[in-house]
Amino acid sequence: QVQLVESGGGLVQAGGSLRLSCAASGRTFRWYAMGWFRQPPGKERDVVAAISWSGGTTRYEDSVKGRFTIPRDNAKNTVYLQMNSLKPEDTAVYYCAAGSSGSATMDPSLYDYWGQGTQVTVSS
Repeated sequence: QVQLVESGGGLVQAGGSLRLSCAASGRTFRWYAMGWFRQPPGKERDVVAAISWSGGTTRYEDSVKGRFTIPRDNAKNTVYLQMNSLKPEDTAVYYCAAGSSGSATMDPSLYDYWGQGTQVTVSS
């Protein structure tokens, strides 16, 4: 069992930066792939980024490439989403998820555990 708690959301102006954190419980965190997803108002939840269990592979949704990164610290049981050059269209509830496959998959159905989400609002 893995429990995930996101933090770091808030209100930021366009062009600014935020770093989201996702703290995981459980000694098996290091074996899980981790992903960040987001759900804009009135839209479906979609993938943002994913990282393999080792951190050796990362994947990004096209609209965030070059702006977002997804580092992880297995010693701290934490994965981050560093978001730079934020745009109003990045406004959403952001969720982290853990996948037992260990691979950096962009498929939400392959993630087993989800956090409660944190709101990110980017003003223009």
